Amino acid sequence: MAESAATGLTLLQDGLVIDGTGGPGWPGDVLLQGDRIVAMGEGLRHRLPAGIDVAEVDVIDCRGKVIAPGFIDVHTHDDATLLRDPACLPKVSQGITTVVTGNCGISLAPYRVAQAKPPLTLLGADSFLHATMDDYRVAVDAAQPALNVAALVGHTTLRFAAMQTLDKAATPDELAHMGALLDACMQAGAHGLSSGLFYEEAFAAPAEEVTALARVVARHGGVYATHLRSEMQAIVEAMHEAGDTAFEAGVPLVISHHKCAGPANWGRTLETLPLIDALAGRQDIALDVYPYVAGSTVLREDLVDGVIDVLLTWSDTHPEVTGRLLADVAKEWGVDQKEACRRLQPGGACYFQMQEADVERVIAHPRSMIGSDGLPHDRHPHPRLWGAFPRVFARYWRERKLITLEQAVHKMTGMTARNMRIADRGQLRVGAMADVVVFDPATIADTATYDKPKSISVGIERVFVNGALAFRNDGNQANDGKPEVLARAGRMLTRAAR
Repeated sequence: MAESAATGLTLLQDGLVIDGTGGPGWPGDVLLQGDRIVAMGEGLRHRLPAGIDVAEVDVIDCRGKVIAPGFIDVHTHDDATLLRDPACLPKVSQGITTVVTGNCGISLAPYRVAQAKPPLTLLGADSFLHATMDDYRVAVDAAQPALNVAALVGHTTLRFAAMQTLDKAATPDELAHMGALLDACMQAGAHGLSSGLFYEEAFAAPAEEVTALARVVARHGGVYATHLRSEMQAIVEAMHEAGDTAFEAGVPLVISHHKCAGPANWGRTLETLPLIDALAGRQDIALDVYPYVAGSTVLREDLVDGVIDVLLTWSDTHPEVTGRLLADVAKEWGVDQKEACRRLQPGGACYFQMQEADVERVIAHPRSMIGSDGLPHDRHPHPRLWGAFPRVFARYWRERKLITLEQAVHKMTGMTARNMRIADRGQLRVGAMADVVVFDPATIADTATYDKPKSISVGIERVFVNGALAFRNDGNQANDGKPEVLARAGRMLTRAAR
């Protein structure tokens, strides 16, 4: 019987079941019916639940494969691209079934404007069409993306929506306006608040402004995720600020894409990770990480130090330099790198600002989750957009043996669902939503590189979203053996109850 048959019954048989809890895997089967997992165990084909005839079941041989919960990308900027390109191939091809949007203080809602200004342009300057979270939900439902969406509300977006000038703290009236907008978004099911205090448009906001908004989130049982005010020399002070903000507001804290950036700060995860452990003694805290030594954001002169490599991902003034190193462009123009950066504005870049040893420590930390932090609107994106999740398995589990297979899955599934208040996902258990990925542990790997960033990973064979087969890449499909996005059954999720 063909997959995705009308019965909606699929038996994933004889795989290594890794359930997302962090516990050991076990050989067995998982039965999907409609959008739910209805049975798990060994030999299910011969002892199906009452009322189910084996002739009605699509049986998929998973010998040698892992059956795991669909991966949850805890840190994305997919807010607009999932509306414009709902197949979401860069993500479903990695086994991702849910994306958390609205990170780094930047969300599409609640803000409507014809042409947005930086850093909101990370989501596309003409994308801000949603004055409320309910408006955004309607747009997601209409687009029918291939994966699920859990939305955060961006502090910087709130500032643009409520303030005339952003180089100061919000006035009491402006803060009340932001709070009302945020409250409405939380009532509509948003998962929490994010901030990007690193960016100029939010840097002027004092901790008290963010704490007041985080208290709104606390009333609804949401979370607070932050791109710290500094990830460089002042990182410890910035971590204390974030910890105090969340603690005083009474909300769980997620530190976004934790890193120690810049050569002068390499090795300081030996200081920052113990600080996270210390903060965990008084508050709920987690962090996310992407598995690369380069970050990516808009072109910023203050990040150009003449030491680290800077790879240009786009430039409006000189689009021909996309994909080249800033140092080479500067040499060609006969100027220093800072001057070249100024000439290329507005633009974006990958900054090779981390040390591998620091990345490894963060990935191995028991509170770290995996996020891609990809920028889908970049013309030459960071390879993390297409390859972050398979790369963790290939490099940090299989090659470096830094974490176990079960830990890798947990960091992409159950841990993320718990920390981000995502209900009924992130675990394989009877009654949970049927977001499931089948992958080959021997071959799973990223193929995206800095030179060729748009490249599908290998080893992800099937991805089910809400029980529907969303992606297949097992070499047996009819489409000339090519990877293909099938069903688009994603949904806009609402925050789980406390």
